[in-house]
Amino acid sequence: MARAARSRTPRPDPPGRLRLRLPGPRRPGRRSHPAAPEPPGSGRRSPTVRSTSSGAAYGPYARALGLLTVSVLGAWLGLLALGGVRAPVGPVDTGLALRPSLTGGTRITVPPLGDLELDSHAAPLRLDVDVDRLDPARSAELVDHPERFAGLQAQVTHDVLRGAAGLVVASCAAAACGATALGLVVYRRPRRALAAGGLALALLTASGATAYATWNPRSVLEPRFSGLLSSAPSVVGNARSIVSEFDVYQKELARLVTNVSKLYDTASTLPAYQPDPTTLRVLHVSDIHLNPASWHLIASLVEQYRIDVVIDTGDTMDHGSAAENHFLDPASTLGAPYVWVRGNHDSRGTQRYLTARKHVTVLDGGRVAQVAGIRIAGVGDPQFTPDRSVAPAGEAAERTAGGRLADALRTQRLAGTPVDIALAHNPTAVTETDGLVPLALAGHVHHREITTLPQGTRLMVEGSTGGGGLRAVQNEQPAPVQASVLYLDRTTKRLQAWDEITLGGLGLARAEVSRHLPRENRPVAPGGTPSAGPSATASDGPG
Repeated sequence: MARAARSRTPRPDPPGRLRLRLPGPRRPGRRSHPAAPEPPGSGRRSPTVRSTSSGAAYGPYARALGLLTVSVLGAWLGLLALGGVRAPVGPVDTGLALRPSLTGGTRITVPPLGDLELDSHAAPLRLDVDVDRLDPARSAELVDHPERFAGLQAQVTHDVLRGAAGLVVASCAAAACGATALGLVVYRRPRRALAAGGLALALLTASGATAYATWNPRSVLEPRFSGLLSSAPSVVGNARSIVSEFDVYQKELARLVTNVSKLYDTASTLPAYQPDPTTLRVLHVSDIHLNPASWHLIASLVEQYRIDVVIDTGDTMDHGSAAENHFLDPASTLGAPYVWVRGNHDSRGTQRYLTARKHVTVLDGGRVAQVAGIRIAGVGDPQFTPDRSVAPAGEAAERTAGGRLADALRTQRLAGTPVDIALAHNPTAVTETDGLVPLALAGHVHHREITTLPQGTRLMVEGSTGGGGLRAVQNEQPAPVQASVLYLDRTTKRLQAWDEITLGGLGLARAEVSRHLPRENRPVAPGGTPSAGPSATASDGPG
């Protein structure tokens, strides 16, 4: 017979019986048993009680260091995620942001050219400025109200200050929110999280005060370049020389080419061709690409060569935006009529602006104009390549535009009023006029090309009168500045000779003038071969 299980429930003490309990460490739910004494010589050391005085001493410092770490890390994450603001500065949209940095300073990013870094301040914060795009609406307002250009500087200053104020507010909020959120994750206690946010805000304020106290406005005179802009210092010098000497450089370059022209006329005998005072003189320029020095050069050539008409075969602009239009204003004050056709970097807005200028003739669609006694027809480039939303139409579109120009030339010939010069920006377009006009002018390729087409039309492609514009800083050596003076017979309007003028690119001071004759106008030298024309060269620097 199985024995009944004994109950583990402690029995109550009988009345009158006292139960003694010895003091000792107890665990909940368990009975405590006295530890057995260690036998002598067992080799085991009895546990020692460590003092808590050192933990009490280092505890506050450890907690403070942890709070500081959470605050800094949270503020950094907040600035990265929420610290940037968008700010319009005049007609340009920019992005402003504060970023943690051990060296401070300012970084200005200008896509696609690269970065410009300034040692503007010493603080654990760096100011990042991203130039995004030109706003079409604000640019159009400037064009519709030209009087606003007078106050543009004040407007830009106001926009910068307003953007900076918005950046301060956004950065403070981002740093405080980031530190508070990280504090909640780490401590899970609202009070400690708010303390982390407050500490982050205090650190950001102290950093801002340090940046203000160490602000160096002269840092703009010693920038550091990267990307395509890294070539700028070797090509155009430092910012100080750009600001203080660029106007002098433009004027001296124009003076240099004037002096070389005088030297050419005086020193060379020019037995083959001496331009008659009544000869029509045409200055051919192209691809200025917003280089302001080009206007000084053109004005100097107009005066020195007594130019009758200036012909520009396009790409005067770079992006074709309305904000660039006032760059075209000198075209009305060159001292000679200005004939222009649209290039692939010139927009329809550019064309409309030039059409309204005095002393400027814009040709498009095969239109014919008589300027200084010369009948000229031209067609604008059918493509506008700065607009990336439209796929380039390619050579087929150029040939179609050239076909329209050729049709206009045929109409004029049938009417008994043949055209003397045909114009287009792209050589592909103007080659369609072969056999319909004695002389065709183009640009686009940024270097000279002179050929006689199969049916007898002479095609003269001009280089870049602006030295490639901004593209001048992309290569080790800047592109040369090129223009040509064409001498036409006043009666027949046929080409008699031309002078090729080549200057050193941006930052260089070298000028060369060479005279050339059409093969049919060259005198026969001993031996039966036509002689080449003379040339003159001068240089004030490397080139």
